[in-house]
Amino acid sequence: MISSSLHDVSLYELALSVDQPPHPLQLSPTTFKSIVTTFLDVLIERQIPATLLLKLPRGVIWQSEVDRYCKLAGSSYSIYSLHTHREEDNKLDGGVAKPTTESQAYYPLESDPSAIANSELIDDSDVVSGTGVYPTQNLILPLAPDSQLRREYFLLIICSEFSGLVLTHRPRSVRINRYDPAAEGSGQITMAKAGQLSDEELDRKHPLLGLCSFDKVTIQRILGGIQQAIRVGQVEQQPNPETDELLQNWDALANSAAIDTPNALALGQLLTRQIQHQEEIWHSSAASRRQAETATALQMENEELLNAIRLKDEFLKNVGQELRTPLTTMKTAVTLLNSPNLKPAQRQKYMELLTQECDRQSALITSVLDLVQLENTMDRNSTQPLRLNEIVPGVVSTYQPLAQEKGVMLAYTVPEDLPTVSCSSAWLRQIVINLLHNGIKFTPKGGRVWVRAKQQGDYVQIEFQDTGIGIASTDIPKIFDRFYKVRSSPSDEISGAGLGLSIVQQLLLRCGGSISVKSKPTEGSIFTVLLPLYH
Repeated sequence: MISSSLHDVSLYELALSVDQPPHPLQLSPTTFKSIVTTFLDVLIERQIPATLLLKLPRGVIWQSEVDRYCKLAGSSYSIYSLHTHREEDNKLDGGVAKPTTESQAYYPLESDPSAIANSELIDDSDVVSGTGVYPTQNLILPLAPDSQLRREYFLLIICSEFSGLVLTHRPRSVRINRYDPAAEGSGQITMAKAGQLSDEELDRKHPLLGLCSFDKVTIQRILGGIQQAIRVGQVEQQPNPETDELLQNWDALANSAAIDTPNALALGQLLTRQIQHQEEIWHSSAASRRQAETATALQMENEELLNAIRLKDEFLKNVGQELRTPLTTMKTAVTLLNSPNLKPAQRQKYMELLTQECDRQSALITSVLDLVQLENTMDRNSTQPLRLNEIVPGVVSTYQPLAQEKGVMLAYTVPEDLPTVSCSSAWLRQIVINLLHNGIKFTPKGGRVWVRAKQQGDYVQIEFQDTGIGIASTDIPKIFDRFYKVRSSPSDEISGAGLGLSIVQQLLLRCGGSISVKSKPTEGSIFTVLLPLYH
């Protein structure tokens, strides 16, 4: 038995203690695995007899790399795999062990710990490569429960062409949660099951410090640390002839690793293979990012479609309600007209009501059709260069009789030298009609409505100002919503369908313009329209 006073040391610290230590880098488990794969690929391709000392994270994707090497190796090899009693950080590949006994917690291949020391990673009969079976040796070497190596993973290769080391160390500040089978279904599982963590999640959750070296001095020191760790691990283990033989012949193993100048061709092949692996990882990550971007875009499109459906449903509901109101009024008026005791004055009143409600119904249907047609016309190429003095005066003259009938003064100021704006002729006419009609409707007798236009930077600004009843500040944010009606005229005139301002806003959006409003109750309103200059 070995004295229990022995203790092992961190291989990472040993590597950094040499006179010219390798430069450590922060790397991810994905990169570490790609480097391990690169080393094994070169051994397979060049058919180099080799000795491998390794300690890798437990899991299918890591064990599969070793199995692949064993099956494809074109020459003899020896593998010495180190394992700790407590693999606190054995989830680097997302794999989850579900041990049934404490003794199984660190032995991935066997259920009996005493049998594992002599077991092989794979059956020798499976290690066949083209021309025959090659001599192999596979040993699993238990380490002490409190081994300094439990936070470290490495692959050390000793062969005739080079001796190479890749070593990683997990800092103590990183804590990896264990998977608790008893917590399954309780909502308390803190570690994802196998296959549920992406490479990006693994790299973020399990950062490593790593180094790579072909230096003879560094590798000799690491071999000494591995030898010490194996000796400490044998303290409480059953005697094992194969392990004892390995330790007795350790000097010969160390001498074979003392290669002064690694084979340049082998190193070049290592570099080439690593570049290929990194390219594969990059392309895989790029494909995953594209898929994520596509999924995000599809989700946004789906949300937009759902929102459009909701808006359509609300629109149809509002149209139905708006159509029902005048129909109810007309039905009531028709019923009253059939009364035999109806006086002529009352009959005239109900007839005027019917006419008014028919006009309202017609205006509503026309506005709805205009809005639907507008929403189906998404092409902005229909815009053309327009001069305001060719549109505004004609609309104003059309509304002069209505303004005179109400006793409202109507005027406009549109300079002839204004630059052309980008808009459709029909759209611009509709904008002026709707805003002018609103201004006259809600301005009492003796009031004024006027239109002013001027250039404002890259836009032409048109102001529609009235001295009407105004709009409350709480209503201003809502006046462009469909069917929203906030003002009533002093003569109790029917306020319309509530679609006029919504249509104006949609028309301006189509041609790249905008609309805003300033208003105070009893002081009137100013609607400001901006139309882009035509380029």
